[in-house]
Amino acid sequence: MSDFKTRLASGAPLLGTFVKTPHPHVVEVLAGTGLDCLCLDAEHAPFDRRDLDAGIMAARAGGMPVLVRPASSAAHEILNALDCGADGVLVPHVRSAAEAEAVAASVHYGPGGGPARRGYAGSSRAAGYGTRAIPDHLDASAATSVVIAQIEDLEALDEIDAIAAVPGIDALFIGRIDLTIALGCASPDDPKVIAAVERILAACRTAGRACGMFTPRPVDVPHWQAQGASLFLLGSDHGFLREGAANLARAAGFAQ
Repeated sequence: MSDFKTRLASGAPLLGTFVKTPHPHVVEVLAGTGLDCLCLDAEHAPFDRRDLDAGIMAARAGGMPVLVRPASSAAHEILNALDCGADGVLVPHVRSAAEAEAVAASVHYGPGGGPARRGYAGSSRAAGYGTRAIPDHLDASAATSVVIAQIEDLEALDEIDAIAAVPGIDALFIGRIDLTIALGCASPDDPKVIAAVERILAACRTAGRACGMFTPRPVDVPHWQAQGASLFLLGSDHGFLREGAANLARAAGFAQ
């Protein structure tokens, strides 16, 4: 059973990357690295349901914790990722405490039913393809399913303390580039953007909530760790390919 949720809650430093290529071979290769997790990006890359299923299977086979960033916060998008066996979801554009509550309800089983409550299926990979008793699967899901709300909109900044305090949310994730656009800035280093990032981190500290982020420069990680950030999703498989090819050209003397 993955201990990713426990490590996230403890504030342990965690490093992952986004996967943009919808093929299990990419996930299989990255699962053999020293990263702490991968995030399959179904919001900004062409992952369909079968792609997610194959990618999650490859991550699990390699013992790598895997998150999914779904295309939206729709309950069926979250359900699909978790039933396929993802360790959790990184849900984009959570703008209010009410939206955060709906996201948490879509992840967790419990009384009440309704469209914002996770539907149960014992035949899924997450439930061991029918081999796990209902109480056992409910307990395992509650103990391991990670819920991360991505903060990237001006409306979210207005409710950031309430969002950070929502039960069932394990962490907030700062979408710094979207915040840059939302604030009308041209650089993620603009003082207004930095102030927003610091405001989100402060809300997480107050609520005792883990906080993750993307930062354009890996060398900035220690700075943000000192302010309470612990989960860093940096770069992507696309970036690794591009950088590797450029390094090869330079090393071989072919770079212009």
